[in-house]
This record gives sequence, structure tokens and C-alpha cells, in this order.
Amino acid sequence: MKFRIHPNFLQPRFSAIRACALMGLGLLVVFPATGWGKTRLVRRFRPGQQLVYQTAVKTEVSVSSNPEGLKALLPPTPKSIAARQQNTITVRSIDSSGVAEVENRFDRFEFDTQLDESLPEDIRKAAKTAQEEFTHQLNGQTLTARYDRTGRLLAFGGAEAALNELDLPMQEAAKQTLRVFLEQMGGGALYPDHPLKDGEEWKLSLNAPPTEAFPYTMEGENILRLVGKTRVGKIKAAIVETRFTNLLKPSAESVQSDAAWAHLQAQGMGLEISIRGEGQGRLTVALDDGRVLQNQSTIHQTLKAEMPKAVGKKLRVNGPLSLQIDSQITIRVDGTGGVPQP
Repeated sequence: MKFRIHPNFLQPRFSAIRACALMGLGLLVVFPATGWGKTRLVRRFRPGQQLVYQTAVKTEVSVSSNPEGLKALLPPTPKSIAARQQNTITVRSIDSSGVAEVENRFDRFEFDTQLDESLPEDIRKAAKTAQEEFTHQLNGQTLTARYDRTGRLLAFGGAEAALNELDLPMQEAAKQTLRVFLEQMGGGALYPDHPLKDGEEWKLSLNAPPTEAFPYTMEGENILRLVGKTRVGKIKAAIVETRFTNLLKPSAESVQSDAAWAHLQAQGMGLEISIRGEGQGRLTVALDDGRVLQNQSTIHQTLKAEMPKAVGKKLRVNGPLSLQIDSQITIRVDGTGGVPQP
């Protein structure tokens, strides 16, 4: 049974989560860096390398609107979403341009959503059925991802069967959640272009134009700082603090081609959608090949849909019609054999 939700303008909220893949963390004891010199953080994929990751993600969601009754027009929105998984990562090959092909097997995948108990029982049952089927399909599934030499995720595939169990908006949410995880494994947009001194800070732009796969303009900045060095078991590692802000907006092309937006424009109304995010955390990165060993982050994302103009329409509300969805997200990743709690 498919769990159907609408409207289309909710999809960008889930897409925004992928911008948070830059966050990271791992709370470890830092020891003096005597004799270590400058630190070079570079991602090096090695054919045949195999890693096991434990990941936990928890999201708390709240919804507000003006007027208050506008929330009733929304599809059922989970109050919380929790996922735990174990993945085995295997580097299969690296081509002449440095692009790595990596297999990602879901050894274990657990997914749980909590809907408001006031919702009709049939809606809650449909959601649970879709959730269980998606979980069943993804357990044991192997995805194939491609990363460039800097660890940036280029593409991935292999989850089509599991995603097809969900209706389109839910497919988008699940797909972007998978993308977040895969981006974290690569560590893209983390590595500086020069050796670092302890305590040094560097900045990375998050600005990106829209693409066919991700039709949103992104603006933002990630500020990182090398805190020091540590050991994770026998592995020498760097500890990096990070904080970021970002803003996502649908591209002009996606707005023009969307039937819902076109209908609003024909009625003399506009619709502005934006997704703002901010977060902070820490990560530990192996010095030998730049792989992310552990991370922990807290991220706040706000999707706001606002109708500032309604030509010829009389609205009995103070200010514009608006709908806002706030998400507080906690992400923990451990590539050292530990089991993080969501």
C-alpha cells in the first residue's frame, strides 16, 4: 500500500537536508600536537578498501502557519523521524580521472516515523505499511556511488526498487536522505587546498547553481577550524569544528515548469519558497586517507512558503499567507565499530 502525501511544494524541505552533509563531528579527547607539524587533509580512495559505518539520525518536526487553520491543508507530517543503520563500504575501482566507484551495502536499516495520534487510523496504518515495506526493501540492498577525487558525490543508484514502494513526495524525501548519508561517507566540501596549522580556520563556499537532479539555487558558507589531533584506536586523526549557514530556493526553470505554480500565477498570486539552514559540530578525519571516522552534528532547517501577493483577493489575515516547517536534526556517524544512539 502506498502512502500518498501532497502538495509538491513540500519536496524542497527534504532536498534541503543534503546541504547538511557538510556537517560533522566526533567528540574525542585532544592531545598536544607536538611533532606532528602541519596537517594535510586529502581524500584518497584505495581500491579494495572496506569500511563499516554505524549511523543514527533523528529529526523533530514542528509546523506553524498564518492563519492557524492553514496547517489543516497539509498532508500528514511526522512529528519525529528516526533511522539507524549499519553499512559496509567497499571501494571497487578508481578510473584515470580519479573518480571512485564505491559499493554501499545496507547490512541493517531501521526506520521509524511518528505521526500525530489524532490522525485517522487508516492514515496511520498506511504510513506504517509504507515505512515497513521501505525498510524491508532497503535491508541487504547495495547502492553504487561515484565520487570525484575530492570526495564529492557525483551520482548514485541501486535504490530504485525500495524507492518505488513510496509515492513521489516520499520518494524524494527518502532519496535525499540517502544522498546525505552517501555525501558524508565521501567527505566532499571538507578538504582545504593547503596544509593547515593547528587552530587554523578556513572557509568553503556552498554556492551552487541548480541542476536537473537538484533544481534549487544554493547559497551559503561553511567555516571550519582545525582543533588539533588525536588517535582513534591506532589511527592518527584530525579534529575539525564546523559551522555553516545556507539558503535554498527553487530555480526559475522549476517554478515555470511546475503546474501548481503556473496555476497560482494565472490567479494573480505569487508563491515564495525558501529553505534556511544552520548547524554546527565536530568531526574526526583520518590523516592517512581523509576518510571520516566519526561525526556528530546538530542542524536546524526551516522551510517557509509564503504568498505575499494576491491581486484582487481579500484576505482576512494579518500579513501574508504563510506555512513554515521547522526541523531539528541530529546526526551521528561512527566508522570505528561503535554504535551511536539517535
